[in-house]
Amino acid sequence: MNSDTTKQFIKKETLRKIKSIGGHVGLLITLMLYTAIGGLVFRQIELPAELRRLERLRAKLRMQRYRFVETVSNSTDVFNLHTLVSVELRTYEEAVQEAAEAGLLISFVTDITDRPEFSELELPPIVTERWNVLQAVFFASTVLTTIGYGNVVPSTNWGRIFCIFFAFVGIPLTLIVIADWGKLFANAVVHVGLMVKSKLPFLAKLSFIPTNVTGRRSLGACAAIMLLFLYLACGAGMFMLWEDDWDFFDGFYFCFVTMTTIGFGDLVPKKPKYTLLCTLYILVGLALTSTIIELVRRQYAQSWRRLQRLSGPLAEALRKLGEQAGGDMSALHSDLRKVLTVISMPRLKWSASIDRSITKDQEWEEAVEAVLRDIAISGTQAPSPKKSIVQIVVYESSV
Repeated sequence: MNSDTTKQFIKKETLRKIKSIGGHVGLLITLMLYTAIGGLVFRQIELPAELRRLERLRAKLRMQRYRFVETVSNSTDVFNLHTLVSVELRTYEEAVQEAAEAGLLISFVTDITDRPEFSELELPPIVTERWNVLQAVFFASTVLTTIGYGNVVPSTNWGRIFCIFFAFVGIPLTLIVIADWGKLFANAVVHVGLMVKSKLPFLAKLSFIPTNVTGRRSLGACAAIMLLFLYLACGAGMFMLWEDDWDFFDGFYFCFVTMTTIGFGDLVPKKPKYTLLCTLYILVGLALTSTIIELVRRQYAQSWRRLQRLSGPLAEALRKLGEQAGGDMSALHSDLRKVLTVISMPRLKWSASIDRSITKDQEWEEAVEAVLRDIAISGTQAPSPKKSIVQIVVYESSV
């Protein structure tokens, strides 16, 4: 009977774990499919408009180039030749600058196009890396992660309308996935810490390991931050290998700006074949950043729950104080200072004579009991007809 019960329990636990893993992986796959479909739709909308724009720029550049060559070759006005060439050269330079900013390569404007008898049909077709499949998917991922480098943007009205609806649905989905995987990473960090503590108990006795709960949590948060910077350094090394004109600092700067979703756009990867790897690196990095935020949030939540457990005795103390107010307020200031000291700056017990088994909850309770004892002692004093109102406002900042 016990064997059957154990088998059923193991089977239920296995099914539960499979469902849990399937839920996490399903969310990630849903986000990946949504990003890929969005990238393809963006490409379908924006690529034809981009090609038409490049064709117009090429025609303009051909015309300005032809006029410049004709001015230099056929001008008979020797006295005004310098002025004529300067004017035509300035116009041609402006056309070249506009074409370069639009991404038009000079290879699509060959020497043969200087002759006007060649029509547009005889020109080589324009090929652009902007709005290709990988670039479009990468753009969709920057929209969903709210990074928004700004190097590639939709220029058509239909593309902008689709971008609004795409972001309206996709950004909440992305936040859900990042938060979900951030919790997974946070649980993994906690599990690894507990496993190391059980397997290697001598590490807990090292001098630099805090003995109190708050100190250990702070140490864990510092370790998580160090892990994030290590991840940024690994990304910087990869981008230094991928991008020819990037050094290590450029890669680290790009990774930091990306993981914090600042997205200036001054540095953007230019190699299309690494776009998918870059997208995957960004998603994992955002989940890791969410892990650190989740660890800090848990620490704040635990501290807030402890403070709530003390709200009852503290409220009773303030009620009695309001009834018996009018005495010496220096004792009140001293006792409140004790409470605030315990809440905001926990004491570290490094002395061997102090019992290290006292928890932070006990410290708070001792401080509140000290307030109650002093109030009981001051209760023998004659109350003043004028009553004071004492308020304590506790503010919890959100992460």
